[in-house]
Amino acid sequence: MNFQQLRIIREAVRCNFNLTEVGNALFTSQSGVSKHIKDLEDELGVELFVRRGRRLLDLTEPGRELLQIVERILLDANNIKNLVEQYSRRDEGQLTVVATHTQARYSLPKVITEFKKAFPKVHLKLHQASPNEIVAMLLNGEADIGVATEALTDVTRLDSFPYYTWHHSVIVPAGHPLEQESPLTLQAIARYPIVTYHEGLTGRTKIDKSFSDAGLTPDIVMSALDADVIKTYVELDMGIGIIASMAFNPVKDTDLRQLTCEHLFGANTTYIALRRGHYLRSFAYRFIELCSPRLDEATIRAGSSMVHSD
Repeated sequence: MNFQQLRIIREAVRCNFNLTEVGNALFTSQSGVSKHIKDLEDELGVELFVRRGRRLLDLTEPGRELLQIVERILLDANNIKNLVEQYSRRDEGQLTVVATHTQARYSLPKVITEFKKAFPKVHLKLHQASPNEIVAMLLNGEADIGVATEALTDVTRLDSFPYYTWHHSVIVPAGHPLEQESPLTLQAIARYPIVTYHEGLTGRTKIDKSFSDAGLTPDIVMSALDADVIKTYVELDMGIGIIASMAFNPVKDTDLRQLTCEHLFGANTTYIALRRGHYLRSFAYRFIELCSPRLDEATIRAGSSMVHSD
């Protein structure tokens, strides 16, 4: 048994049992992948895969149980590597952060600027992804830190920590009748076509729930991934917009007006998430602390330990 065989087990599942893709992911041939699988099954004395002819379809029951052990072994192997680098190259290495567009665009730029000043030799990779994609990247070991409002707290293999709280705002073209509504109501908003976020992004669930609880069906004529697109179509008079408050810039968005609606849609909390058991370098903890000073290394470690003991 060797690490390459264990990696093949994991990659087979990730690649939906396509051995050509497994080979490409691990920089080897399909025949090499097949041989490793056969050698491992011969050594263990059990079949790990359900087959139809030469095709792999799924894991057998022993294969599923083995996969859980493989995930732990490969995670610990990576942790050993990170541990050694922590002491041999303390302020060098790579940090991968994955965040939704809203967080990457509006909450992280200042953090990243400060981080790069403090750790100029650390290569920071910033990915933008949906909440579900962020979860997958964390669980697959493709990212060290995830930042999003949705999905992160629902996964038991992740440790999530509150980052900050924010609200939505309604945006309208200058001179729009809603500017005269005080206080702003859901009934007044629902009289107009609405442009807002896709389902499952940037607090959209809170928006939908508020209208539903009020017995209203809003006319959402368009949805988008990010606030910049929403603002563009509000400027084109496609409808009024509902966006995250921090996405509005009065200096740049001069043709639009921001209407406060904290009382209508409630608060949203953005979280920072880590894969449970994943060893983080000291500079990763520093990145989190720059996001929120109360989330220092001791607090993160203590919070993770509490989750583990539940």
